[in-house]
Amino acid sequence: MAVQHRSTAGPSHVVVIGAGWGGWGAAKALCQAGVRVTLVDGLADPTGSTPLTTASGKPFEAGTRGFWRDYPNINALTDELGLSNVFTDFTSSAFWSPQGLEATAPVFGDGLQLPSPLGQAFATISNFKRLPVADRLSIAGLLVAMLDLNRSPAVYARYDALDALSLFRQLQISERMIDEFLRPILLVGLFKPPEELSAAVTMELLYYYALAHQDSFDVRWIRSRSIGEQLLAPLSQRLGREHQLQVLGGTLAARLNVSPENGAIESVQTRSLATGETGLIDDVDAVVLAVGARGLGSLMAASPECAALAPELLRAGELGAIDVVSVRLWLDRTVAVADPANVFSRFEALRGAGGTFFMLDQLQGETLQELWGNQPVQGSVIASDFYNASAIAELSDQAIVDCLMQELLPLAQPTFREAQVVDQEVRRYPGSVSLFSPGSFQQRPPLETSMATVVCAGDWVRMGEREHGAKGLCQERAYVCGLEAANSLLRRGVVRGTGSGEHRVIPIRPDEPQVVLGRALNKLVMDPLEAVGLRWPWLAGSG
Repeated sequence: MAVQHRSTAGPSHVVVIGAGWGGWGAAKALCQAGVRVTLVDGLADPTGSTPLTTASGKPFEAGTRGFWRDYPNINALTDELGLSNVFTDFTSSAFWSPQGLEATAPVFGDGLQLPSPLGQAFATISNFKRLPVADRLSIAGLLVAMLDLNRSPAVYARYDALDALSLFRQLQISERMIDEFLRPILLVGLFKPPEELSAAVTMELLYYYALAHQDSFDVRWIRSRSIGEQLLAPLSQRLGREHQLQVLGGTLAARLNVSPENGAIESVQTRSLATGETGLIDDVDAVVLAVGARGLGSLMAASPECAALAPELLRAGELGAIDVVSVRLWLDRTVAVADPANVFSRFEALRGAGGTFFMLDQLQGETLQELWGNQPVQGSVIASDFYNASAIAELSDQAIVDCLMQELLPLAQPTFREAQVVDQEVRRYPGSVSLFSPGSFQQRPPLETSMATVVCAGDWVRMGEREHGAKGLCQERAYVCGLEAANSLLRRGVVRGTGSGEHRVIPIRPDEPQVVLGRALNKLVMDPLEAVGLRWPWLAGSG
């Protein structure tokens, strides 16, 4: 067994488990505070320095993740690292159904800026191709519920206990609006249909991405290569060079060992994915758990003492997770598609999944050769992702590719029927993203746990008083939660460093005045009414 340890003198030692945005946020904040950090992840090279490639040497990235306008902390990170020209311009998006184009989302920031939601309504007045205006207006009731959502923790809990579909119907949103717009949005935003999602988290997502400001839905993408190569690699290199960050790739955290004297984490047992060899990271002062439900459940099952001291972690590990399938296709010809980012809606071939496709040759056209590796450029390169994809994942690789090329893509652009796939890659990621099911909020892991030496990071973590405005399954939220997890350890004196203390966290833009006023008026009216037993009709039957 390999053992890593440190001297009892000097700064504290923290193990960060998980190298997503939450893990990297925690590692950055701790390193810059002068804390010694070991980052552990199952990826062979979680630093992003080694590109992920297919067997034929072409680049591959799981999931195509956008960067929305309200990502101030990730934007600040790119500035700090001196990175320029890493993002595309903000792009439009299109929604496709078996009937053809359903709607397009413009770049809202390019239009006349009006108060929300008037600005969004004005900017898209002619962008819905089939959904009647009356159906679009039926969503108005949801705005009232959004104003009510955070009136108090008890009110939030009632909304969390409701599923989103029940709330939509009680608010009398039309079935067409639900099926043709809200359902496909949620399948690619929270990765489940509305009947399986918490109404509270659903409203948070819709508000943050679409309603907070007219341009909240504006999104851009990585201009070339991958997020790991463009953002994480320069960050990891700086942390390694300036702060001696140690990264253990291809390694799983197998067990958390607790001191019998004080109930604190004292070491982390590891296992190499390549060799199966076990190791021990000794003299650990704290741990950041930047993992999802599946990883947390496995770790708690192997760490009974920790699970007994922090039963909330055991409960969080029992939450559901969602399967994802990611596909990349290289074609023999270029296919012109009006919008580089696209959503599939209501196709039977989706088998209940949410689907997206991205024209990488349009988003990364300036570096087209990189998409083809060492082979000659031939045509378009497509990234497609399926969420809630358990049924899709059961198909063979070829069946998934045929589904895209024969049933889905030709509805967006008939020219796809003439194209031939010259290379393909299909990868499955079971249980890889969080499920925000009805009633799950209190079961999600907290930022600070019952063990002072254990904190959690990630987009599914409840941040309590440190709550950030970014919501849902969001890179910004995960990164900020990592920063806050590190700040918590520093602020409470759990760990000590040699640096300047807590990391700055930048708030997102404040709510617009009409929203602030609406929330205040709702509270002014509803708090006294609720005190005498009266509630909004859609909450009348809740606990």
